[in-house]
Amino acid sequence: MIDLNALRTQAADILETGEVGAVIGWRRGSRGMAAEPVAIVAPEEAASLVWDPTCFHNLALYLVEERKKPAQRQVHGGKPIAIVAKGCDARAVTVLLQENHFGRDDVYVIGVSCEGTGVLDERKLAQVLPGVEPDGAAFDGDNFVFATSEGERRVPAREAMMDRCLECRNAHPKLNNVVFGEETPRDFDAPFAALKRFEQRPAAERWQFWQRQFERCIRCFACRSVCPMCYCDECVVDSINLVVTPETTAAEKADRVRWIERSASRADNIGYHMTRALHLAGRCVDCGECERVCPVNIPLRLLNNKMEREAREAFGYEPGASIDLPALVASFRDDDPGQFIR
Repeated sequence: MIDLNALRTQAADILETGEVGAVIGWRRGSRGMAAEPVAIVAPEEAASLVWDPTCFHNLALYLVEERKKPAQRQVHGGKPIAIVAKGCDARAVTVLLQENHFGRDDVYVIGVSCEGTGVLDERKLAQVLPGVEPDGAAFDGDNFVFATSEGERRVPAREAMMDRCLECRNAHPKLNNVVFGEETPRDFDAPFAALKRFEQRPAAERWQFWQRQFERCIRCFACRSVCPMCYCDECVVDSINLVVTPETTAAEKADRVRWIERSASRADNIGYHMTRALHLAGRCVDCGECERVCPVNIPLRLLNNKMEREAREAFGYEPGASIDLPALVASFRDDDPGQFIR
């Protein structure tokens, strides 16, 4: 069990000594029991930090945003930024370090182990506790325990836990400056269990499934916005370098390469999602944030899991495993499989 007071003390100490300029963590939110991300800059603010099963956000996203705002970095005096990181968050930070998005000295990782559990899936919770708005959540080793106006309600972990947590590769953050919690064995599903079940369907049925899913996509780009790995200044679907005015000629417009139209048609949606999945190959750490924020519930983890499993089986590569390893696309071994070019 993680000692929350020790976590808060650690955050306050590194702020007070000036070791970091800010700490990114979670605090109790204004929307029911769910926690929300917060950046604190004063030691006394550390008392607001929380850690519980509602801390589902991948906070590595905010490190990415920090690097995009030089003015914000000046507020922190150019000091390192601390982040409270679960296992998947720490793997995301590792990938960003591998890609030289920032240096190791720029980030202070306060690791928190999920131990024998994970975080809640709000959609599952709405099904198992319909019409109930819990005031708090805890884990007792087998069940989630919810405090409600009618007393405690217990729900088996599997019925309320996010799928990404059921299949978690490692709930203990390997990358850390300090870590809270134990490296506890997990006893849920094996990695890629949902993907294996899906692949048991006939190929034609799988294709029909994805056609239906991509037709529902409204191209809101929430999946892109929440992903720490989607940090490109210009996405393949956005034309931000060409400002179209009444004076823009047809030739100028034609010379602008547009790989994917911005309309939310099925064909363009397929192009967007498949391109994004390929860009995440060997980089996705299965934090599941893209699927969590999708307003139409497209199971995006299946796409990303497929690419992750291919990288593992073909190259023995595990995204976010170590900052000492190069990124997948930047590594080469003499024994790499090359059947596709023979």
